[in-house]
Amino acid sequence: MCLLLLCVFLSSLPFYLSAQTDRQNEKPIIGVLAQDVYLPQPSQTAYIAASYVKFLESAGARVVPVMILYPGGGVSIVSSGYERAAKIFYELAIEANKRGDYFPVWGTCLGFEQLMYLTSKNTILAYTNTSGAALPLNFTNAEDSRMFKGFPAQLMKDLASEPLTVNSHKWSLGMLTYNTNEELKKFYKVLSVNTDGNVEFVSTVEAYDYPIYGTQWHPEKNAFEWTRPSIPHSPSAVKTTFYMAEFFVNEARKNFHKFETEEGESKALIYNYNPVYTGTKSAFEQMYFF
Repeated sequence: MCLLLLCVFLSSLPFYLSAQTDRQNEKPIIGVLAQDVYLPQPSQTAYIAASYVKFLESAGARVVPVMILYPGGGVSIVSSGYERAAKIFYELAIEANKRGDYFPVWGTCLGFEQLMYLTSKNTILAYTNTSGAALPLNFTNAEDSRMFKGFPAQLMKDLASEPLTVNSHKWSLGMLTYNTNEELKKFYKVLSVNTDGNVEFVSTVEAYDYPIYGTQWHPEKNAFEWTRPSIPHSPSAVKTTFYMAEFFVNEARKNFHKFETEEGESKALIYNYNPVYTGTKSAFEQMYFF
């Protein structure tokens, strides 16, 4: 199984490892790390936005919610249950990949910021005016990247010239910080940058030596979220959602972790939960609560 640190954290979960062959895993399962609910209610102490689930399912994956098993409030990337759970999976992924066990990880928005903290072991983010901003990508090394290798040429042109990537964050990794941080420079290749007019910040990365990826922007929102006017829904915007999903799910297909029993797998899948419409009071159209 793989793990997604999407505003949360995606990665291959370390269950039973089946014998690997040259075939791809045609039934990839991706774990999505849940976040604490700010004001918890009975049976609603953690959540996952349904758009993340749809994002992965649209490319042929199934989803397992990964619960935070540690007490802790908020969604701090430095000290919270979320941070501690993310750290466990991040370290498992590094060790697994070193052994030749392909273990992809993806971070979106808060998940991206969490990856930067886990790699650098420092709080290195700068404030940016990027909450509710759709931006084109200023590509740097995308032409020889794994992430964008399969994108059509026209879509790459559109991504570079049209505001197709929605940003919903107030904290960013500045390029100045990246360029002066040896841990980040040797670990991540910067694929795109953006600016709020004052601060140039990193918007897309992939690790040099590991299948670890991050976007400060939200690829899933274009096709599945409608609560904010800043979210683009043009044909190219929607294609961006699906090409990003296809890329990461194909990465997950290289992972052969599996549950020990079909019963255990069935009980873990997110199909056991019902999404709730939250569009009138939340940034998400639908959410899964746990």
